Amino acid sequence: MPRLLELDLEPRTGPAVLEASLALAESARDAGAPVVAVRVERPNVGAQPPGSELAPAVAKLADTVVVKRSIGGFYGTDLDEALRRFGARTLVMAGVMTNLGVESTARAASDHGYDLVFAEDAMSALSAAEHEGAVTLDLPRFGAVVGSADLTWRTGS
Repeated sequence: MPRLLELDLEPRTGPAVLEASLALAESARDAGAPVVAVRVERPNVGAQPPGSELAPAVAKLADTVVVKRSIGGFYGTDLDEALRRFGARTLVMAGVMTNLGVESTARAASDHGYDLVFAEDAMSALSAAEHEGAVTLDLPRFGAVVGSADLTWRTGS
């Protein structure tokens, strides 16, 4: 299992976030929406720590994988270019850490002009307070925070 998902996360465990994220990705795929996975690598190290890869099921569902070396998914990556190739205008976001990677990527996505939706039940953080702060105070300033079951997928023009 990827190392981030093995951490003590709240309010959901890593395996619970993985399960919810896979269901979200499968529903996106069923609707014809692309699935873009972002994974982190530590910069300036000879080899990545064990467990740095994506969960195999996530890698299998992803149309493309972006490797980030900072907290956010846009800085120093080709994430924006990949999303534009897919014609993406709205991003549905999930992952760990809600208040770090998800929030940092959301801020940059907003700066890039994307509309944002956050699947709250497919996210977690190092503490419930950090997660709750992000989903109640910060993320709503950038987009809609919803449960995965409340998502309606629209693709095309």
